Amino acid sequence: MRNVLCTLILTFFTLSLGGTPFAMAAPEQQNKMKACNEKANAKGFGEGKGDERKAFMKECLSAKAGKGGGGKDTQQNKMKACNKEAGEKQLKGDERKQFMSDCLSA
Repeated sequence: MRNVLCTLILTFFTLSLGGTPFAMAAPEQQNKMKACNEKANAKGFGEGKGDERKAFMKECLSAKAGKGGGGKDTQQNKMKACNKEAGEKQLKGDERKQFMSDCLSA
């Protein structure tokens, strides 16, 4: 009986962990939808505009956060650019570390 109870508790715990990432992503998607709706209305693509609004919303919702939104995507792009430049200059060791530090902080 005790084994069955432990198994059930472990199963419920495991299942609850599986749903967490989706629950955390929902507010971000809702905020993006709200912002795109506001942009669509501001550009004159009101509820009655049909295909024009649909096309705008599709483009807006599929846009990356890095396009003016800041955040992780922008930092990744900066890291890629600095890394590429350091490679082109064939920097190694301490020179590379110093260059990367300066480049990323610029």
